Amino acid sequence: MSTIHWTESNTPRSATWHSENATPPPGRVAVADDRMKADTAHRLACEGTALLWRGDFHNARQLLRAMGRRVDRKPPRRGAGPAESFHLYRRARGHRARVLGRLLVLLDEDHSLDLRRAPDVRLACTEAYGPPAEPTVVSLTELLGVIGAHQWRTKGVEVPALGARIHPHYGVFSPARGEYVDLVARAPLPVPADHGAGRRTAFDLGTGTGVLAAVLARRGVDRVLATDISPRALVCARDNVRRLRLGGRIDVVGPGLFPDGRADLVVCNPPWVPARPTSAVEQGVYDPGGSMLRSFLDGLTAHLEPGGEGWLVLSDLAERLGLRTRRELPAAMETAGLRVVDRIDTGPRHPRARDTADPLHSARTAEITSLWRLAAD
Repeated sequence: MSTIHWTESNTPRSATWHSENATPPPGRVAVADDRMKADTAHRLACEGTALLWRGDFHNARQLLRAMGRRVDRKPPRRGAGPAESFHLYRRARGHRARVLGRLLVLLDEDHSLDLRRAPDVRLACTEAYGPPAEPTVVSLTELLGVIGAHQWRTKGVEVPALGARIHPHYGVFSPARGEYVDLVARAPLPVPADHGAGRRTAFDLGTGTGVLAAVLARRGVDRVLATDISPRALVCARDNVRRLRLGGRIDVVGPGLFPDGRADLVVCNPPWVPARPTSAVEQGVYDPGGSMLRSFLDGLTAHLEPGGEGWLVLSDLAERLGLRTRRELPAAMETAGLRVVDRIDTGPRHPRARDTADPLHSARTAEITSLWRLAAD
């Protein structure tokens, strides 16, 4: 854990510094309150000075929005092609996150927030960070994410394919986009080599909230092993399995990708874009170098029962952004000794596909998500 230092009322002070995206503690910290103007806050943050907020909580949120409007006055320019536009978009989003991330708050040793009109954030922070121990400084943007995640965890996300709600935890990708879930819910299940006389088994690799494992169990798969490399995801998936009363069918194991043994069905919904994530939740979207995708393809044949199938659920957004060629994915399948049994496609239904102001709108609106049914060649 790092330490952040500042001076307040002519007294040197310090506290533990926490950043989920591994941002180092700021070298310059100024104390700010309700008297600070948005132009001043924006200028200081752009210059690298962090602002430790000591005023009203709701005023801090208003200041954050005002700073955001100033950052957004210069929208990301469009590149000469889709790939350049994507990198410029990511650079602009990174700059925005850095500037807004310099507005800070101090959590007391019990995770409480000693600001006027501040909500009780103790439970939300305990869910995200673990039991409290000492005063900790975090960015307000991160704390608002923690509060939002607690609300999602409490009320859950309705999943029509399940007829139930899934409760995402902080740092675990939410199944708010239903396209990939619906594909897994309607694809024909493979018939085991013994023609169904035994128990049908499945692996759900990178389970996240456990939503796909739950869909498979509800479809009649007798035993599902769900894995993930993220400890938070493992806790989240176990919580959802318990809520759905599917403990007799689903075991959550890990951390890791493939569990031991073989299965009749191996499902993987890897991150769709081969780029570096900048936060924990972005690991559900960005996969540096496509490493999880390649690990799944390369290890699939060794984990399939005779007559079994691997289901790869993947968007073609990376191809439309010029981050992966059209030939790259089929070539990786062939190299792994796999053949395509079938491919089921669906179009985008999420709101961003309709946002014409999005620099990546043309790619998002044409995006196709596919379920590739793969078998050993």
